[in-house]
Amino acid sequence: LSALADACVSVSLGYLGDWAVQRYTTGKKKIKPEMVVLGMGKLGACELNFSSDIDLIFAYPELTSSWGKNAISPDEFYLQLGQQLIQVLDTHTEHGFVYRVDMRLRPYGDSGALVANFDALAEYYQLQGREWERYAMIKARPIAGPAKPGRELMKLLKPFVYRRYLDFSAFESLRNLKEQIVREVERKGMQDNIKLGPGGIREIEFIAQAFQLVRGGRQPLLQQRSVLKILDALALLGYLPAHASLQLNEAYQFLRRTENRLQAFADQQVHELPEHDIGKIRLAYAMGFPDWESFEKVLAIHRQNVQEHFEQVFADPGSRASGSQRDDVAGLGEVWEGELDSTEAVAALQAAGFEEAKETYRWLNEFRSGQVTRHLGEQGRQRFDELMPRVLQSVAADESVSLKVLKRLGELLEAIAGRTTYLSLLLENPMALSQLTQLCAASSWVAAQLTQHPILLDELLDPRALYDPLDKAGLQGVLDVRLAGIPADDLEQQMDQLRQFKQASVLHVAATDIVAQLPVPKVGDYLTFIAETVLERVLQQAWDHLVERHGQPGYMRHGKLREARFGIVGYGKLGGFELGYGSDLDIVFLHDSSGNEQHTAGPRVIDNNEFFTRLSQRVIHYLNTYTSAGILYEVDMRLRPNGASGLLVSSLEAFAEYQRRSAWTWENQALVRARMVAGNKEIVRQFERIRSGVLGRPREAVKLHKEVREMRYRMRGELDKSNDRQVDLKQCRGGIVDIEFMVQCGVLLW
Repeated sequence: LSALADACVSVSLGYLGDWAVQRYTTGKKKIKPEMVVLGMGKLGACELNFSSDIDLIFAYPELTSSWGKNAISPDEFYLQLGQQLIQVLDTHTEHGFVYRVDMRLRPYGDSGALVANFDALAEYYQLQGREWERYAMIKARPIAGPAKPGRELMKLLKPFVYRRYLDFSAFESLRNLKEQIVREVERKGMQDNIKLGPGGIREIEFIAQAFQLVRGGRQPLLQQRSVLKILDALALLGYLPAHASLQLNEAYQFLRRTENRLQAFADQQVHELPEHDIGKIRLAYAMGFPDWESFEKVLAIHRQNVQEHFEQVFADPGSRASGSQRDDVAGLGEVWEGELDSTEAVAALQAAGFEEAKETYRWLNEFRSGQVTRHLGEQGRQRFDELMPRVLQSVAADESVSLKVLKRLGELLEAIAGRTTYLSLLLENPMALSQLTQLCAASSWVAAQLTQHPILLDELLDPRALYDPLDKAGLQGVLDVRLAGIPADDLEQQMDQLRQFKQASVLHVAATDIVAQLPVPKVGDYLTFIAETVLERVLQQAWDHLVERHGQPGYMRHGKLREARFGIVGYGKLGGFELGYGSDLDIVFLHDSSGNEQHTAGPRVIDNNEFFTRLSQRVIHYLNTYTSAGILYEVDMRLRPNGASGLLVSSLEAFAEYQRRSAWTWENQALVRARMVAGNKEIVRQFERIRSGVLGRPREAVKLHKEVREMRYRMRGELDKSNDRQVDLKQCRGGIVDIEFMVQCGVLLW
């Protein structure tokens, strides 16, 4: 049905455009009409009914410079074209009409211009666009007009619909919109309306589109128009339980089929269930049921399921609290708002559980009158005032109940105060606020991470996932989902997603470490899995980029053409599965290209050394470039052959020769913990053979002990930061590195 509407609108616009050019342009140079028609609502989502209106918006690119001296201005030309298109589609003749056309979704509705240029449209939505217009624009789709301007228009509108951050204010807006609909339904007695009534189609659409508005900017899978596809995506991404997604999917199809049967009978746009017996049995029969009672029973189950899921998604967080909890929040709200004198306020804080009540009251006064609230807009101030009593209650509920915890939360709130969406996240999710308080109480490092990267607050929404770090396979699956849908040439978005994935994954490890007191080796394993997953993906993306430009690198050996391979060797803590929360990555790049004809296969042929050098540079760029999302990892390349003065990437042959003949003893020591952390199985096997050969060489004990001892003394002299007040646990006498040197010496000797 939607394809039919697309064809009718598109062909009509083509004919009308040609006629308009003939009528309104002068001179030899004819203009080319470039009006884009956006299909909205059901048409935009390809979900049209038998008797649907078609919701349209008209727009055109800014063409004044190429318009020339015609008899009519662009505004007038496209106004005439738009009016004629509506007339062709909407006018009743003896043969009926094509479609009822609804233009009320355009900027300013009925009072707005019928056709707007792209710039005016983009400016309107950027400066004046309302929440319901974001909701409507989710389904927008160019259905007629030239393809290129249509793509340009959608690109202009995308930032308005899909925000780069998590926009939890959408829940409140859609909740308010739903309340308006409920009041209208009750006023008009529309409980049997399968679109707007309880458990109806609109509630399912609201669930799907709420998640799109909140998360769509960060998750391309949610930037689809079909409700059914979004419900599937929500289950895949873990935002809805699988059973909820399935029930909503089944209900949506049942309700939409019912809607179609109702509208197909008399070609009327109706959503009300029949009142009379003949209408009831006709609908039941059309839906495949023997009688009205059977149909009504199944319909009631679907509507009940929809209502329950809607309430779970959109329940007002304040309504979930018990009566005593609401009273506590109200009392702390009076403290925050300054409605109590100092004696009453201190008493209220003491009653809530704050031991340092006077100091807490003094800090709250300073915080309330400080920079954090001074520059908030009206909406931001309202949300901040609503949130702060809940923050106080959350701190009071924590065992520590300390001013120190409140100050840590205060720093975070200062960082997010200007972004009301984060305030909405904490307001909409009491569990997230509770987890935030616990983590900030337990760790200043976690508090600092969340303050630096507020986007991580999203990870607090699901405690089950927060305290369940993933293994390597799980991490790879999550990263696949995060990167799905990001264009291969959008380097900025790929880098941001990689950084957010790493930060979120590390937060899960830290949270579990705090709560469950993970053994040190387990922490190292989890953090190393994260680094390996990132390195593998970065290498794959860098490799694909260069192969697309230059072709696959290859070489001739013993008269046979072979593919050249590349790998990343991890040293130190990365190689030994001992990464810490702030560790950098000690890595070395190797390739196995050798023999003759070492070059890529095209289209732009380069020799393999240049290919692998560019590949290494691109990997480093991915890892240590600062973006708005921070940095992935600091990279240390000093363990490569010849250190900082050596080549960025070495062949396996050159690496083996260096290790056997030129490497210092400390470089052989470093090889003890070295392993290939990214690369295919063949190059891993070749590297392990070289490593085993170097580590297994016979050595003279006295000479080895002397060289290891001298290097250790030298390191301690340069790196040990111990003094009268503190001990350097890593470099001090009897510290971690002494243990490492003893182990490495033993490996080299035996």
